Amino acid sequence: MGGSGVDEVDDWELTGPTTGVTTLVLVGRTGNGKSATGNSILGRKAFKSRSRSGAVTQTSELQHVEMNDGRQLNVIDTPGLFDPTVNPDFLGKEIVKCIDLAKDGLHGVLFVLSVRNRFTAEEAAALESLQMLFGEKILNFMVVIFTGGDELEENLETLEDYLHESPLELQELLRQCNHRKVLFNNKTTSETTMARQITELLKQIDIVVAQNGGHPYSNELFHEAQERLNRQKDIDSGGYSKEEIQFLQKQMENAYAEQLKQLTEMVEEKLRITTERLEQRLSSEQSARENAEKRAQIEQEESGEKIRMLQEKLQKAEEETENLKKQMGGGSKCVIL
Repeated sequence: MGGSGVDEVDDWELTGPTTGVTTLVLVGRTGNGKSATGNSILGRKAFKSRSRSGAVTQTSELQHVEMNDGRQLNVIDTPGLFDPTVNPDFLGKEIVKCIDLAKDGLHGVLFVLSVRNRFTAEEAAALESLQMLFGEKILNFMVVIFTGGDELEENLETLEDYLHESPLELQELLRQCNHRKVLFNNKTTSETTMARQITELLKQIDIVVAQNGGHPYSNELFHEAQERLNRQKDIDSGGYSKEEIQFLQKQMENAYAEQLKQLTEMVEEKLRITTERLEQRLSSEQSARENAEKRAQIEQEESGEKIRMLQEKLQKAEEETENLKKQMGGGSKCVIL
């Protein structure tokens, strides 16, 4: 990242050609169905998943699968990264762990939402945190997954029906992602439905990969993790004795521990600055909203006072007109000359 300021996130970059394995990471608010979606992609129950709002995934985890067409996928499940309820210290360590799992970079970021949960301000803030930490380019790798397809089916609704009256923030997110979206029914027992949604997801991933020239998203943190992997390969294939391998591995472990500490501190600093900026903006928006409400109340009161005064004038005019009519009716008759 090249520093601790959020303004420096643009030094995230694209890496070299892909290794042949496509790496996907699931992000989103706790309870939106990340783990269940991961299991649907894998075709097996590898990630812990339950139908409840509390967090089940405790730490980032990678699972591998070979698809029917021979495609190799790495799928990383995360414990509610960028969820506002997650402790910042834990969050920093998990982001670093996620990066370490995706050593060759990320080919797709699956932002998981649920049609059962309204797109909230907290979710919008989580997305903004993701962008501020990883840079605007992360949107070029994002596909939005909507879970809860079974509920839409029961209500005879389509995803487009659901999105028709969606919040402006969600519509803007989809626009920024070039409307890359997929509806998932993680409860289906229909092989046809499961195959169709997986095919649609892979189609969207292929679009992402093609638009990015086949290169995954990466940065210096990924580079450090890749270098550590390469050093381990060098040790394993270097013809060293058992004692030499143990010594070199110990050196590498010590260096890696220090590296992880530095990377975690760097990420935590970025998160701190990101959180402060979001809080300042939200505070400013709250203040502006309160001022607008006060102005509206004052204008309403002034308008009410003006209406009251106008009503009094009208009533007085009506009384004067009535009095004038009485005077004209009770006097002497007019003489016509």
